[in-house]
Amino acid sequence: MEQALFIRFQGVVRHPRGHFPGVFMLANELAAQGKLTEDQYRFWRSNNDWYDANYTNPTSVDPVVYDPLVHPGAVAWFKASAQHLIDRVDGYLALLAAHGVECHRLESPNPGRVIYEDEYQVVVMAEAESALA
Repeated sequence: MEQALFIRFQGVVRHPRGHFPGVFMLANELAAQGKLTEDQYRFWRSNNDWYDANYTNPTSVDPVVYDPLVHPGAVAWFKASAQHLIDRVDGYLALLAAHGVECHRLESPNPGRVIYEDEYQVVVMAEAESALA
C-alpha cells in the first residue's frame, strides 16, 4: 500500500462546476451567505487571515489556476508534510458540521496531474474520479 503524500478535505455534494468543493470554499460560502454566528464568523475570519499569512493562495501566483474554462475541476491538496496547516482544518470541520455540511478527509499518493505546486500544497486536475477516492 502506498503512503498518502497528499490530503484533501472536501464536501460530499458536487459543486455546479462538477467538483467536490473543499473545506475552505464551503466555509467561505456560509460566511458569504450570512449563515455564521458571531463566534463562528470571528473564527472563520481570523483563521482565513492566518492561512493567508502562512501559505500562498495559488491564484496569487497563477490567476487562472481555478478558472473553470482553463482548468475545469482543479482542486487543491495539502502535502502531508504541511501538518501545521492540516491541524487547523479541524476548526473548519466543526464549523461546517454545525451547519450540517458533511466533509470527508481524502488521502492519496497521486491525486492527479499537478498544475500548481508550492512547499505546502498542489493544485491538480484529477486523472479520474477514482483518484479522489
